Amino acid sequence: MVNPLAALAPLQAEPLLSMSLSILLFLAGAGLIVGEALAPGTHFFVLGVALLTAGLVGLFIPASLGIFAPLILTVVVLATTAATLWGYRKLDFAGQGRGQTLSSDSLRGQFGTVTERVTRSDGEVKLEDGGFNPYYQARSDGDPIEEGAEVMVIDPGGGNVLTVESVETGTDSIDRELARERSKSDANSDAETERESERA
Repeated sequence: MVNPLAALAPLQAEPLLSMSLSILLFLAGAGLIVGEALAPGTHFFVLGVALLTAGLVGLFIPASLGIFAPLILTVVVLATTAATLWGYRKLDFAGQGRGQTLSSDSLRGQFGTVTERVTRSDGEVKLEDGGFNPYYQARSDGDPIEEGAEVMVIDPGGGNVLTVESVETGTDSIDRELARERSKSDANSDAETERESERA
């Protein structure tokens, strides 16, 4: 006598086995992206995007490729993971750096490097902590500052055009911090003086 449960067992396992690798990758990626939406922090997003992309690519790969199909999917997963991770770090979507500056005053006392020679009328600098786009137009208060030189922002100028001065090469991190604090305290005292003069 044939056991009816034994006859049903292959039918129950068949949907899982018949599901292709591409669909499994797609569903796993979609699940990870949904998990990222529920618990943000870029823990699942990078791998989720990679698996989702590999699943989509796999749906369009012809079965006639045989053993090469999994190899192509592996390359797609690795390339997409690397590209997504690079994009996350480069654009700082995770917010681990300072995604943007808080105000133009937050630029005062920051250090950077000259990317285009800075004169009284032209130039560009890249700030160490300059927000989403760290490149700013800059002007020199004195002599021209050559490309590659280290500078400090002495006047943020509303954030559009910074006034910078060259930093001596003999300074270290302690000197930088002291200079930054001096610059901020000078700005605060200037603001206090302006407020007092407005009251008088």
